[in-house]
Amino acid sequence: MLHLDLPQQASGVEALDVARQSILLPSGLDEDRIANVLGSVMGYSVDYADLYFALTREESWSLEDGIVKDGSHSIEQGVGVRALSGEKTGFAYSDEIVLPALTEASNAARAIARSGGNTSLQAWRASTGHRLYLPIDPLEGLSDADKVKLLERIDIEARRIDPRVTQVMASLSGSHEVVLVMASDGTIGADVRPLVRMNVSVIVEHTAGASRGTAAAAGDTGSRSSSRTIAGKSWWPRRCAARSSISTRKPRQPAR
Repeated sequence: MLHLDLPQQASGVEALDVARQSILLPSGLDEDRIANVLGSVMGYSVDYADLYFALTREESWSLEDGIVKDGSHSIEQGVGVRALSGEKTGFAYSDEIVLPALTEASNAARAIARSGGNTSLQAWRASTGHRLYLPIDPLEGLSDADKVKLLERIDIEARRIDPRVTQVMASLSGSHEVVLVMASDGTIGADVRPLVRMNVSVIVEHTAGASRGTAAAAGDTGSRSSSRTIAGKSWWPRRCAARSSISTRKPRQPAR
């Protein structure tokens, strides 16, 4: 059995630490620079302003009949700026998380505000909500070679269950989303959202023709028993797929 041994985060690592390392640090940003940006917005009679940063990495692998058919990796990132002045609200967005782009987006958002007046910026204070999962990156849990090996084992196991299985299609996908919110009232909070999904589909040839069975498993990889949970979930779909396809169409007994 292939065991998925995902790295466990140290107990002191929080979502806010991950957001700082993955969003702010690579862009040359920190809390002081963000405070300057928000401060410039608040200097135009804006009552409240906030920044919403998001970074999403996605990866997928697919295998058909023992051959890797597709592998993809994508990264999406951006920052949104919101400014409130009385009943007016201004929004702006940039898909570049760098200081010039952030400043430009902030200027666009504050354009809705009235001129004159000043509102002070509060000191940062971390906002901690209920944590549903640990800030683990599922894309780094296995090497590319091990991901392909897992799909190959699924193909082998599905065929082992029943020799009538003629085609096996399996896919493994994962995503890692990091969100950071920083507001003029001093609120700073972050969330990390990991997800892994596996899909298995098989075709069985029998006397009544061909039938197809599918199964899927998904879940966050942040549970404390993540490696055991995912390993278990990655094994039952192939059994379920093979057995469901075998039982999808049973040959009918001739009428007497």
